[in-house]
Amino acid sequence: MNTKPATEESDSPSEAPSLLLDEQLCFAVYSTALAMNKVYRKLLTPLGLTYPQYLVMMVLWERDSLSVSEIGARLFLDSATLTPLLKRMEAAGFIDRIRAANDERQVIVTLTDAGRALKLRAASVPQGAFCKTRCTLDELTRIKQQLEALRESFG
Repeated sequence: MNTKPATEESDSPSEAPSLLLDEQLCFAVYSTALAMNKVYRKLLTPLGLTYPQYLVMMVLWERDSLSVSEIGARLFLDSATLTPLLKRMEAAGFIDRIRAANDERQVIVTLTDAGRALKLRAASVPQGAFCKTRCTLDELTRIKQQLEALRESFG
C-alpha cells in the first residue's frame, strides 16, 4: 500500500494507486463492519432488533420524541432508508410514529413502554461487543476517534 498521504495540493498519492483488494482501506472498513454486524446480530436477536433498529433505539433512549429527519441526521441515514425500518419497529411495538400537529409533513417518533423497557434488556450489548474486540478501552477509544476523523474528512 502506498503510505505517502495525499497532500492538499494533490488529491492523489504520489505513486500509482494499487488495485489489490487487501491494500484497500475501504475494504478493511467494509469487512470490519460486516464482522461487527455479525457480532451485533448475535447480541441483538434475543431482543428482537436488527443493528440499524438498535441504532435508532439508542438515539431514542438518549432523547425521546424526535422527528424522522432528526433521527436520520444523527445516524447519517435518509428518510427513504429510515421509513421502512421505523414501520417494522412500530409493528414490533417498540415505537409510535405520529404526524406533528403543527406540520403534517413531519413524523415524530416516540418510544412505547415496550421500547423504554427494552433499554434495560439491551444494557449488556455494549459489553458483549467490547469483549469480542479483544482490545483495551484505550485502543478502542483511539480507533473510534480515528474513524470519526476519517468520516469527517469525507464530508
